[in-house]
Amino acid sequence: MKLQLVPARTGLLWVRLGARVFWRQPMALTALFFLCMGCMSAVTLLPIVGTVLALAMIPSVTLLMMVAAAQTHLGKQPAPTLLMAALRSGRERARDLVVLGLLYAGCFLLVLALSALVDGGEFARVYMGMAQLTRDMAESPEFEAAMWLSVLLYLPLSLLFWHAPGLVHWWGVPPVKAMFFSLIACLRNLGAFTVYGLGWTGVFMGTGIVVSLVLTVASELGMGTGVITSLLVTTAIVLAAMFFCSVVFSFRDCFEPSDKPADATPD
Repeated sequence: MKLQLVPARTGLLWVRLGARVFWRQPMALTALFFLCMGCMSAVTLLPIVGTVLALAMIPSVTLLMMVAAAQTHLGKQPAPTLLMAALRSGRERARDLVVLGLLYAGCFLLVLALSALVDGGEFARVYMGMAQLTRDMAESPEFEAAMWLSVLLYLPLSLLFWHAPGLVHWWGVPPVKAMFFSLIACLRNLGAFTVYGLGWTGVFMGTGIVVSLVLTVASELGMGTGVITSLLVTTAIVLAAMFFCSVVFSFRDCFEPSDKPADATPD
């Protein structure tokens, strides 16, 4: 496996490929992502450890969508059986994926703990669903500072885990080493990832404007709140699924493997 450097414009290519692959199988990929979110929501209902376990599932969800996007790109049908992708890759890699998930959960909780030093833990409690967000709380300078601190701390965390699930699953890289390689690959290709982030920001903002116009028309036509809520939720799920479908292409272009497994990332 060898690190590859790509030009900044490749970031837009990743956005286009993610969108293109998603619209090849929009129903299947949306259903797959919705199923993942449903499983995470169900896990959060467990007392004490539910939220931690849900956080630990995020690398597996990322990997699942990467595998699904790769299969779709190759002309195959993404199916719910992809939930077993990590297990089919062998016991050792499945265990490493679990370890990676626990590391992610631990790092994420550390970010929230650091934000609690700013506002006494109000933002952390709201984020974890342990408290309701109020207007006074949202307008509090301490709450805003804690929120922005969490965002800033999450950026390097996301770089650590961006490629890690794919490195563990496809190339058998140990979790900590996969996190290190992921960080280095993202930093070495920072221009491409910056353009990639800006590209998705444009997609989200453009979609938000269109949805706002549609909601305005729907409200004037007297449509119920149920219809409006369904539209908002569906749009959010579709955008999130499309975004996750693009991750595999950034992984493909950042690493040059010495050999390819049977279910390797798309060419």
